[in-house]
Amino acid sequence: MSSAAVYPPLTGPAANPFGNMPGYEGMAGGGGFMPPPMPLEPLAPPQNGPNPDQWTIPTLSEDMAREAFKSFASSHCCYGESPAEDGVITSMEPFNTYRYRLETFTETRKTEPAEKPHEGEVADFYTQPAPRPWEVQVNPPSLFTNHKEEVRVPFTSSVKDCGSCHGTGTTECNDCNGEKHKECHVCHGSGEYNNERCTTCNASGKRRCSTCDARGRKDCETCKGRKRLLTYINLKVEWTNNVDDHVVQQNSGLMVDLKKVSGKELIKNNHNLLYPLIGFPDPSIAEASERLIKDHQTKYAQTARILQQRQTVELIPITKVNYKWKGDSHLYFVYGNEHKVSADNYPATCCCVIL
Repeated sequence: MSSAAVYPPLTGPAANPFGNMPGYEGMAGGGGFMPPPMPLEPLAPPQNGPNPDQWTIPTLSEDMAREAFKSFASSHCCYGESPAEDGVITSMEPFNTYRYRLETFTETRKTEPAEKPHEGEVADFYTQPAPRPWEVQVNPPSLFTNHKEEVRVPFTSSVKDCGSCHGTGTTECNDCNGEKHKECHVCHGSGEYNNERCTTCNASGKRRCSTCDARGRKDCETCKGRKRLLTYINLKVEWTNNVDDHVVQQNSGLMVDLKKVSGKELIKNNHNLLYPLIGFPDPSIAEASERLIKDHQTKYAQTARILQQRQTVELIPITKVNYKWKGDSHLYFVYGNEHKVSADNYPATCCCVIL
């Protein structure tokens, strides 16, 4: 590779050194998001529906329901334990439902002009063509993990004098305005305090500026005293796991967010680009799969590169438990693999006062 300049330098006070580099034409306007390349992988083949005969549906025993209820009651300081301890279960009804989840793992890239104090880095601008934004090698995180990374684009670095200090490495101290001393804070510059010589400033009315150590100047904040700056194109890479859920409506009367619990995994598959599920026993799951996959591929493919998609179907266990306590009928729900409990009308509550 020739070491000669491959990007003829631009001239003029408003010259943009990156404006004629392939892939970085937008740097004249400050950079921005870079459109992703077209996907190289074809769509995954259609996913056949599962065989329900092979499913093992989780069941909840009375003992498990009772223990979950006891744990629920004990976690609330204003709930008495008698309904959970002494209540008699009269019936249990399953209202299991399905949750479909689609995850689309994307990568976005954004460029921006950047500079930092020059610390001996090699100025490699003009030595050979810079890789385009989507050609820069960046180590991705594990799939479906949110992460951010910043990379200096190879062969875009150059060195210049710091404009803030004009290459001197120092600027006037803005605390003492370059005077090296400041007015004494005790005598306020008079040299006297309570009609006596001010001992803080030895009656001079001034004290050494501690900000600049009485030099009148301090290290330039832009170049950190190094006099020169390294300018380059900064590439910001962000990986995002975009998640959407669809929970099949159930008529048990349970009014909670079922997205916050786990269930029994029935289907799980991933590919660069997925095809909707076909033939699932509950048609609303197949409809949700088709709708969400279309939405994600339309929404994210224009501004990001879709690296992987994953779809999961879980069976969320829900059990409605009817019980009697002190002759009255009551109910509660046990849901999710975590055996969470919902009991909106718990029959033994008190007013708690926290001092």
